[in-house]
Amino acid sequence: MSDNSHQHPASHGHSHIPKDMSSSRIGWAFILNVCFTIIEFIGGWLTNSTAIMADAVHDLGDSLSIGLAWGLNKLSKKSRDETFSYGYHRFSLLGALINGVVLIAGSIWVLTISFPRLISPEMPDAQGMLWLAILGVIVNGYAAFKLSEGKTLNERVLNWHLLEDVLGWVAVLIVAIVLIYIELPILDPILSIGFTLFVLFNVLKNLRTAIRLFLQATPEKAIQEKIKIELSTLKFIEDIHHFHLWSLDGERHVLTAHLVVNHYFDQQEYMAIKHEISTRLSPFYLEHTTLEFEFVDEICRDLLICIEN
Repeated sequence: MSDNSHQHPASHGHSHIPKDMSSSRIGWAFILNVCFTIIEFIGGWLTNSTAIMADAVHDLGDSLSIGLAWGLNKLSKKSRDETFSYGYHRFSLLGALINGVVLIAGSIWVLTISFPRLISPEMPDAQGMLWLAILGVIVNGYAAFKLSEGKTLNERVLNWHLLEDVLGWVAVLIVAIVLIYIELPILDPILSIGFTLFVLFNVLKNLRTAIRLFLQATPEKAIQEKIKIELSTLKFIEDIHHFHLWSLDGERHVLTAHLVVNHYFDQQEYMAIKHEISTRLSPFYLEHTTLEFEFVDEICRDLLICIEN
């Protein structure tokens, strides 16, 4: 006996956000990043600053990643079909994985060009760096602010892309101000290495989360235990097994479980039990729930399949 329910709660932490807000925020970030990357290449050439040129190449990689994430995020909004019965939400998670890998690769590249500059620092055009840095902080800061409003894992990873850019331009701004008054070019690689390591650390944490979700690991063990407690304390539940909780994209969770009931019941009691279970699970905002009822004297169907195999 099974109880299959698809829950759509009326209100929770992100339900009041329009469906296309995530794509809209990523789209704005993509447009701003592409436009400013072009300005960076021109500015790096005019100021003869290899640091700015390196940042421009890094931002080009960011633009490609954000564009990919934008496309995958829009794809994730498609309704489910026969091919993807749970919908396309996991494409957004795929975007988070790709962006995390690209950002790690970009950070490693920045480190490879920054460490040699500790030995042989170069003196760029400080005045040009100053004005370009101010523009960089404003543009990337606005884009990062827009994405910070997002709730999806994809947006959080992209936000670190842009935060890395903001911190990079703050470093350039500080170095430019210092270099206007003091010829001390070694500050550039020191600050670049510092903020890159900081961002790399946080991206690795987000990437670890994305990989775990992609491999269908339990999103949060605390939630899993709370759900088990809610179900096991029901007076008609004798046992719970084949309990599986996983996430489509870091926001939308899926629950399947076998519930062993301690007595037979008629249709009216069955409907009351379904309602009570739905009430117990409603605080967890599950996207899909599939619960199969078994009686105490019944052999689990999945166990029989395992024995036969």
